[in-house]
Amino acid sequence: MDKNNHKATFAGGCFWCMESNFKVIPGVSNIISGYTGGDVEDPTYEQVCSGTTGHIEAVELYFDPHRISYKGLVEIFWRQIDPTDRHGQFSDRGPQYQPAIFYHSENQKETAERSRDELNKSGRFVRPIDTDIVPSRQFYPAEVHHQGYSAKNPSRYRMYHYGTGREIFLQKIWRDEDIDSVADAHRRHEYHKPSDKEIRKRLTSTQYNVTQHGNTERPYHNDYYNEKRDGIYVDIISGEPLFSSKDKYNSKTGWPSFSKPIDNKYITEHKDYMMIPPRIEVRSYYADSHLGHVFVDGPDPTGMRYCINSASMRFIPKEKLAEEGYEDLSYLFA
Repeated sequence: MDKNNHKATFAGGCFWCMESNFKVIPGVSNIISGYTGGDVEDPTYEQVCSGTTGHIEAVELYFDPHRISYKGLVEIFWRQIDPTDRHGQFSDRGPQYQPAIFYHSENQKETAERSRDELNKSGRFVRPIDTDIVPSRQFYPAEVHHQGYSAKNPSRYRMYHYGTGREIFLQKIWRDEDIDSVADAHRRHEYHKPSDKEIRKRLTSTQYNVTQHGNTERPYHNDYYNEKRDGIYVDIISGEPLFSSKDKYNSKTGWPSFSKPIDNKYITEHKDYMMIPPRIEVRSYYADSHLGHVFVDGPDPTGMRYCINSASMRFIPKEKLAEEGYEDLSYLFA
């Protein structure tokens, strides 16, 4: 471990979800899914799932405090869980799924307790916060196939994450503010949707009709279907980072196509009944711009094809990421 990095341990139900959300935070250098809090030495997944070992599914992560504070990590942790439910998380029930913060120092303990008390006073949750804040215990890494699960099995993970009820709950509780406000504070952008008057002023008629009315631009007659430079594609209205050139490929459809988003937190999916069978519409999270559709006929390793309108996006070359305030995404092109 780099001497400049610190350690943090969080439990918030299924460790796949914890790992997926923390790994994209600037300043988090490594994250491991595993088990902690029990008395059985080096338990297996099956043993932990039995609920008899005393272990909890958790993640152990290493972070650079100069880039993201421990307080920031705790605030991000609250935004991933139901901190009022100590008997499990969403559809995952049992003691192995209870939420907890395992502190590694007195400073971490005090920081976590202050954050918990502030959240309690905020009135955001009807029930009181019931998440343990306890000393760290021996941490055992989970089996290899559990590490980086969301990246290795994106389609299955997305179905699981939505199916548990976690995503719906978090959108309901935190929709009124930036869920990852602490991490996004490292950028100069404040993602939001301006007034319709401002949108009309800034966009061309094609961009407006595509983003606001769900229209589709002509194939092969749009700005980015044949764009080959390295860079990122951001929402034309809000600037939310949507897709990377590293995941762009030629689908031979005439529209920009990507195998995955930069981060699922900036993407929402909706049933589109305008065609039979129904399609899955893709929209940006904060601006709620119509982007395009996602299909399951894409390339490995994801098998997904995000077919996106150029009119919904703005391209930023990798050389201008820092200038535009996206320096924390430069790792995509390292």
